[in-house]
Amino acid sequence: MKLITSLAAVIMLAACASPEVVKKSKAGDTELGCDGLKNAIVEAQEFEDAARKERTVTGKNVAAAIFFWPALIGTYSNTEDAINAATNRQKHLEKLAQTKGCAV
Repeated sequence: MKLITSLAAVIMLAACASPEVVKKSKAGDTELGCDGLKNAIVEAQEFEDAARKERTVTGKNVAAAIFFWPALIGTYSNTEDAINAATNRQKHLEKLAQTKGCAV
């Protein structure tokens, strides 16, 4: 019985993991060169991709739906915030790149 309880607790804690919500701008963005801006844009795209992946049907999400459905709702809400934040960061960086004459 303890094993089942422990397993359920681990699954619920894993279900609470959410994608990171990035900031639109970071200190030092304006000092980045073209290569740094390209790398930062790729990183923001990766954050967006990871957030979108959290919305797919995964074992973690199924477990959340079965054992602790509020976690699934929280994850979905957080993914929306993370996707929007990553998109806004990409736009911010692309604008900086355009201002500096970088090809992105």
